[in-house]
Amino acid sequence: MNRDPACDGRFPGGAPSRNHVLSDADIGGLLWRLSIPATVGMAAMAAYNVVDTIFIGRGVGTLGIAGLAVCFPVQLIVLALGHLIGMGAASIISRALGAGDRERVARTAGNALTLILIAAACIMALGFGFLDRLLRVFGATEAILPYARAYMATVLWGTGFSCYSMAQGNIIRAEGQAMVAMTRMLIGAGVNVILDPIFIFALGMGIRGAAIATVIAQACSTVFIAAYFASGRSSLSMRLRDMRLAPAIVRETLAVGAASFGRMVAGSVVMIILNRSLGRHGGDLAIAAYGVIHRILQFSFMPLMGFAQALQPVAGFNYGAKRYLTARHAMRISSVRSTLFAAGAFAAFMLAARPMIGLFSRDDELIRMAVPALRIVAAAFPMLGVQMMGAALFQAFGRARPAVFLTLSRQVVFFIPLVLLLPLSMGLWGIFLAFPAADVLGTVVTVAMLVRESRRLERMHLSFEAAS
Repeated sequence: MNRDPACDGRFPGGAPSRNHVLSDADIGGLLWRLSIPATVGMAAMAAYNVVDTIFIGRGVGTLGIAGLAVCFPVQLIVLALGHLIGMGAASIISRALGAGDRERVARTAGNALTLILIAAACIMALGFGFLDRLLRVFGATEAILPYARAYMATVLWGTGFSCYSMAQGNIIRAEGQAMVAMTRMLIGAGVNVILDPIFIFALGMGIRGAAIATVIAQACSTVFIAAYFASGRSSLSMRLRDMRLAPAIVRETLAVGAASFGRMVAGSVVMIILNRSLGRHGGDLAIAAYGVIHRILQFSFMPLMGFAQALQPVAGFNYGAKRYLTARHAMRISSVRSTLFAAGAFAAFMLAARPMIGLFSRDDELIRMAVPALRIVAAAFPMLGVQMMGAALFQAFGRARPAVFLTLSRQVVFFIPLVLLLPLSMGLWGIFLAFPAADVLGTVVTVAMLVRESRRLERMHLSFEAAS
């Protein structure tokens, strides 16, 4: 009989606390309680990016939007390091909580903080040392470079805040405190939206003003998180000695977090290739047009990340507690919900592409190019839900290799070759068609791997039942 121990409240080994938020047997309700704050928070972050681009488009112009698009790969690398550490540590912490190993929880949290400090220092040193060279590699033309430099030279000062906030937000979610993680993102987004028009318009600082607003917003989020941990409200206790790097924990953190890191670094590489290809086939206008499209897609993509962030602690906790069928059930619920959301976003893109693009710019040429491009790029958007949930599941289980493979298959294995080959015969529009083609191929691979994983969980459940 395929009955999971979670159904009757039994915890294998009796390790996890029945009072822990992640021990709730109502998986559907638990996922809602975790995913709604995560989705709201991620949507708020995406909204601030959208508003940032709108202010820059209206206050600086098309070249300002293009400069922001060129800077995005650098920002992705910073966020990737935060996710590398935060998602890796979160996976270990959620599984350790499920197994009742409090010492491992504390050591992991301490090691994560040390890794954050090291990563931020490295990024700032490289960024300030090679800024112009990096921006040119990332697609900046002579016309775009001054705008990109003005923005990035300021944003780099907030690298430590950004890495800390991103990593610790994931760790907070790992202990089931989704509302705290959401508040962190709402604070950052709210401060940025308030300060943007002040610095860009009232103080006349243009694109540099937008960057200053971003750094201040990141600092506010960091202060909030530090205050949360200092208040004692967190169930994660960390001592100074826990910050001493433990090779085994560092290796597992980096291995498991490599999926998130790979996804975002791959995204950075993709943006570099895209910016250069767009510049070659469509010029500065094409770079700006995709900059707008990317912000719109990001607004819908971020809530999908919220679903994935809710799935990870639930799946990891139940996997650590040997409730394998419950973990599988959580995956199925998350896949259905994320797919329905993605389908709704797809409908919005198809029906309201023109007003969406019009929010960012009054440039008629940009609007004429971006409207059909958005519809093409988003043609397979409903498939992204399953892809993201699949990668999150393997990450939650601590299975680094399949998580990394799923993350990289769509962006590296499929998308990069397509975006390089299709324009050779189709020109600029071949670049945009590469998106839905890669989404379809990535989904096929994800579904095949999830079917295999589902069977593995079934076997593990039967073995556990037979042994107990």
